[in-house]
Amino acid sequence: MNKKDLTGFSIRFATDKDLDNILFFIKELAKHENLLNEVVATKEILYNSLFVLKSAEVIIAEYDNVAIGFALFFPNFSTFTGKAGLYLEDLYIVPQQRGKGYGKVMFSYLAEIAKDRDYQRLEWWCLNDNKSSIEFYKQLNAEAMNDWTVFRLSTKTIRELANNKK
Repeated sequence: MNKKDLTGFSIRFATDKDLDNILFFIKELAKHENLLNEVVATKEILYNSLFVLKSAEVIIAEYDNVAIGFALFFPNFSTFTGKAGLYLEDLYIVPQQRGKGYGKVMFSYLAEIAKDRDYQRLEWWCLNDNKSSIEFYKQLNAEAMNDWTVFRLSTKTIRELANNKK
């Protein structure tokens, strides 16, 4: 397939009928990052988070009507701009469909969502050793935020901190 030929490729918003595929893609991504043991998401948890609470949204990439990837995202907020942004939590395409331009089309689709919603930024994290993704992001003219360090409180630490009100 020619990289410019996107015949048969489409993107759509996920529905609750996509839960099996969403969970499959999450687990495949976790395997790729050697983090499968950290996946605790279930179809029930995802259903509640995505379709009841609407904590995040998912787009599904399809080739010939078969799901080949997904992107999960949600709004964040910039105090400096005073407006929301789009935070991309994960984007995954099955290995046999990579290198065909689908990732770039998915980013373009996400950028269109951000533009249509008047979001000011499109942001995501990338593992430092993921050289191929970093090169891909540079081709999109994305800027690495090298002056920033990511911090995280886990569920256990959140509970401990919440209970320590002294």
